[in-house]
Amino acid sequence: MRLSLLLNETTPVPAALRGTMPDPTVQRRGVDPRGPRFGALVTAFVLAVVLATLWWPLLAVQAVVFASGAAGRSPYAPAWKTLRSRLGLAAPSELEDPRPLRFAQVVGLAFAVVGLLGVGTPVFTVAVAGALAAAFLNGAFGLCLGCELYLTYLKTSLTLTRRSTV
Repeated sequence: MRLSLLLNETTPVPAALRGTMPDPTVQRRGVDPRGPRFGALVTAFVLAVVLATLWWPLLAVQAVVFASGAAGRSPYAPAWKTLRSRLGLAAPSELEDPRPLRFAQVVGLAFAVVGLLGVGTPVFTVAVAGALAAAFLNGAFGLCLGCELYLTYLKTSLTLTRRSTV
């Protein structure tokens, strides 16, 4: 479900989100939806290597990648733009809202941090496997679990806000 389906001009923004969310009626710059899928495939490859080798420094590097993605500066974006131009792909017909994607990066960062805290224990393997599964689903099928969590949270917040104002 797209954020534009949840928010329109008459939808009030929950008070808890007002400081973090710009006005939904204001036009924002979107993201090419193929870019995050490309990044997810690269992430899935990196996490598969981490899981196969149990080499935690590579997970630490991936945690930095998640953190920069959460800040809105994915290190994979320049690679995607270069690849897109080399392949001669047209600009996307529709852009995605970057907020769910940034939230998904925060979720990935949380998994990476838990994995780093659990180095040498089964927690490491479970955290890396969970992040790998999410990255693979996003890259291969376009199912962004972190984005879905964000939209579910937003939808729940809006429903609670509407109930409290009635």
